[in-house]
Parts: sequence; structure tokens; C-alpha cells
Amino acid sequence: MPRACSHAPTTPAARAWWRDAVMYQIYVRSFRDTDGDGVGDLAGVREQLHHVRQLGADGVWLNPFYVSPQHDHGYDIADHCAVDPVYGDLAEFDRLVTDCRLLGLKLVLDVVPNHCSSDHPWFQKALANGPGSPERARFHFADGRGEAGELPPNNWRAMFGGPAWTRATEADGRAGQWYLHLFTPEQPDFNWRNPDVAAHFEEVLRFWLDRGVDGFRIDVAAGLYKHPELPDSPDPDVDERTRDSVNPLAWNQPEVHEIWRRWRAICEEYTVRDGRQRLLVGEASVPTPAEQALYVRPDELHQAFFFHLLHAPWDLAHFHRVIDDAVRDITATGSTVTWVLNNHDQVRTVSRFAGEDPASGPARAKAAALLMLALPGAAYIYQGEEFGLPEVLDLPDELITDPIFRRTGSRTGIRDGCRIPLPWSGAEAPFGFSPPDSPAAPWLPQPASFAAHTAERQRDDAGSVFHLYRAALQLRRELPQLGDGTLRWLETPPGVLAFVRGEGLVCAVNFGDTPAPAPVVGPPLLASGPCIDGFLSPATAAWWVNPTSVSTI
Repeated sequence: MPRACSHAPTTPAARAWWRDAVMYQIYVRSFRDTDGDGVGDLAGVREQLHHVRQLGADGVWLNPFYVSPQHDHGYDIADHCAVDPVYGDLAEFDRLVTDCRLLGLKLVLDVVPNHCSSDHPWFQKALANGPGSPERARFHFADGRGEAGELPPNNWRAMFGGPAWTRATEADGRAGQWYLHLFTPEQPDFNWRNPDVAAHFEEVLRFWLDRGVDGFRIDVAAGLYKHPELPDSPDPDVDERTRDSVNPLAWNQPEVHEIWRRWRAICEEYTVRDGRQRLLVGEASVPTPAEQALYVRPDELHQAFFFHLLHAPWDLAHFHRVIDDAVRDITATGSTVTWVLNNHDQVRTVSRFAGEDPASGPARAKAAALLMLALPGAAYIYQGEEFGLPEVLDLPDELITDPIFRRTGSRTGIRDGCRIPLPWSGAEAPFGFSPPDSPAAPWLPQPASFAAHTAERQRDDAGSVFHLYRAALQLRRELPQLGDGTLRWLETPPGVLAFVRGEGLVCAVNFGDTPAPAPVVGPPLLASGPCIDGFLSPATAAWWVNPTSVSTI
């Protein structure tokens, strides 16, 4: 059974909006299409901002909408300071900033500093100007091994499959040097040891800060610097095998922290200028919470996504351990934990938690959401979680667009299934995602089962997943026990995880397969499933506020 213990922040920090904010992640391509081309756009984001406000989120994080050939759906950027025409233009973006302000929503943008598109002007100049040129020094170009340079410079493998190196064709047509790409050949990695790169991205930050954004989500925040000698790895295929940034020679180098100090200083400069606090939240995939804590020291990133909960199986001991570690290690820095259960790269919780029993997935996903929203710190909700959307697992091979599938031929780790365009209304595709009689179908097909998950239907059903999320977010605003603050574990019967927030809110989750005694006498304030005669149903989470009696077993 879980032990009784407590955690509280040990380092004082100024009160800031991001400490306990609930942010809504918008994958623009799949959110709402207004022009009928089958692809979501910025106008569609503006059109549905009222949904985010109605749900009760504090702001939105937009996935990339910059100029891109879309080899990795926007994470291969050819111009970091322009809007791709498929999504709109800068004028439309400026209207989005204004609308967010009017609705009281924060606006956070994705920034991708590890790599760019092979169409980026810098990379095209690097190819044209040849070995030894200043343009090549902005990337990782190196001579190959072997008698004629026919072998890659080292043995690293790319996360999305295949070698992490591609051989360039020189201007005279000869096979020449190799360039590094830790994702796909269309995404060459920048060389952050070159001062041009740092200067460029500081300009990118200022460009968007000057247009009024509230901060940035930083892609691959533990990357950027590579081992200076680019040596062979003792486990070269670890990134490809795990689909994660694990190779210690390619990720999490100590020099990366200086970047975040510089970026933090830029954000502080803007905060001092107008009093609006800007946010840096990093995608820092590192092995332990203690290592992640290094990224959120007071002069570095404000927050970093805590992925250990996202990767946790439906298991009480696992949840308890990762929550305990995160609250201990990350709050000790003065930051708060940034909880997340889903995002655009992961299998949706409804399907991930189901395991071999699909029928259990929806209840477990709702319970996990209520648990996450009761934890101290901030939380991010991925679009569609509030509709209870499952992962789409039966896309035909010919419709899969993920470069992982194109490079490996394997469905393992592909991400299209969580990126299906959202269902807003109606009984059949495109479910209000695109206008009626649109000339193009949605860029990924929506299954007929989405009819049961439309926003329209969810809003009309008081017992829906949408209303559970909405009620939980409303209580986070109203109850001082929720959001930033303390956590104290309760002793519980087998199968139940429970903790106290502040001075009087109890959250309990039944991870077991049978009803279990609730730790509180009386009906809950909010519950994800049935609570009858003092028992929590299986896969049910519940909140009680200021209970008159708390059982310790």
C-alpha cells in the first residue's frame, strides 16, 4: 500500500500564471478546417477558441504552423518567421493573438531549434557552397569513413529509422560529405556550437514575442548540442529502437543549459518591459526526474513536460512512484511539475490504458485525467482528450503519412492515429471539421465511430467526458487546494491511491478490478465513475473537499 508522506515546495518562487495553468494543445492541422482543403488552419483555431474557453483552459499551445514542405507535418521548418499558406498568413496570426487576449487565453507557440527543413535557405546554401564553407558550419557536415568516404561518419541511428547520416551530392555531382539528422534526412540538425545558430533563434524568439505571444514550447529541448567529437555509440540503434532521445552522445549534453539561460533572459527582458510573464516549457526527454530538474532551475526553463506519467502503465505502484519522484525533485527547484497524459506523438490514453481489454480504456482514461488535474502544478490537455477519443489503429497503409512508417515500414510508434481531425458535429465525416460540401476530404480519414464523440454530442450530455473535464477545470479555478501547492499521501486499502491537497481536498483512484472502500465518508464532489455506499468502482477517481472524516487504513 502507498506510504504516508508529504511534499512541499522548498524554494520560494514568485507567483506566476504558468505555475498551475491548464493549457490546451492544438495540433493545428487537425483542429478545424475553414477553407475546405482538408487541413486545419489558423482561422479554424480562431473559430473554435470559444470551445477552449468553455472547457475552462487557461491558454493554448499551437503545434508548428510555419512555412514547411510538411515532410514531418511542420516540424521540418523552412522559415521560422512566416506562416505556411496552408495554415493562413501573419495577418491571420495577428487576429488570433487579439482573439486570445479578448478571451483571456494565453498563447504559446512551438519552436523547433534542433533542426530545420532541408529546404531551409541556410541548408540549401550549405549544399551549394561545399566543404569547409561557413554555411556548412551551421550544420553537422563531416567526411565519411571508408576508402572513398562511402561510410557514415559514425554509427548513430535516427529516431525515425535508418542511419542518422545522409550523404550529400556536391555541386559538381560527386558524392560528398555526410550531414547529421537525428529524425529524417529532410530535417538536418543545426550545429549549436556555431554562433550563427544561437543568434538566429534569438531573432526568432523576438519576432514572435514582438507579435504578442506568451511563450514557447521547445521541441527537443534536451538535444541541440551533440558530443563534440561525434564518436561511435556503444548502442547505436537505441534511439531507433525506443523511438526516443536516449543516445547519450546525441542528447542531454551539458552545454545545452547555457541556451536556456540566454532564452530565459530574453523572456525576463520582455516581462520587465510590459509586466506580462513569458513562459518557456521544454520537451526535455531525460531518464529521471532528477535530471529533468536541471532544466527548470531558476535561471533556465520555467517548466518541462513530465513524460514519466504519460508513459506510465495503468498500475498503482508505477503511478505512485513517478508522482512521488516528480513532486520531490522538480518542486525542489522552485518550479512546478508540468503533467501530461497525451500529446501529438503518443497513443491516446483511452487506447493506451486499455491494454488487452478495450472496454476498460474509457473509464481508466477519465480516472487518470481526474487524478492528473488534482496533482500540484500545471497540466496540458491534448485536443480530443475532452471528447474521450480513442486511438485510430486501423488506418490503411496507403493513407499513413508518418515518416516513421515511410522509413521503417513498421507501424510501431507511428503517430497518425492520435492526429485524426477532430469531430465537432454531425453524424458522419467530416463531422464539422471542414465546411459542408468541401472539395477535399480531411487529410486523415475519420472513422464512423467518431459520431459518438463529437463536441456537439458531448456538450448535450451532462455525463460526458467533456463535462467531466469542464467541471474539474472549474473546480481548479475555484478551490485554493488545487493547482500549485502541497501533496500528502494517504494510507489506503489495496488497489487505491489517495492523497490530500492543501488543507482539505482528497483525491482517490481505484486502480483495481473490483470495488474498493473510499478513503472518505460521504459523496464525492466530483467523480469519474460510480461511488456507491462508500465504495469506489473499478477505474474510478473521485474528489472530496473538506471531508468530515478521512479513513487511514
